[in-house]
Amino acid sequence: MSGLYVKDNAVNEMAIKLMKVTNAPSKTEAVRRAIQNELNRHANEKPLAERVAEIQASMRELIGENKTPHDHKAFMDEGWDL
Repeated sequence: MSGLYVKDNAVNEMAIKLMKVTNAPSKTEAVRRAIQNELNRHANEKPLAERVAEIQASMRELIGENKTPHDHKAFMDEGWDL
């Protein structure tokens, strides 16, 4: 098995640093693990629209569809009444 050849010096230095900090047996293995971790992270990530829809649904469940908005000014004014 041949080693990993990286043309970009900065990328090569990062790969060597990653190899050292993760105790990977080779630069190739360090890069393989990093790529696999990134692929796993993206595979498990929900799209933003889906995450927002879940938050909106939970808020509708919590406050209901037809509730009037909270009157923040009245709430703050009550705090000043002693």
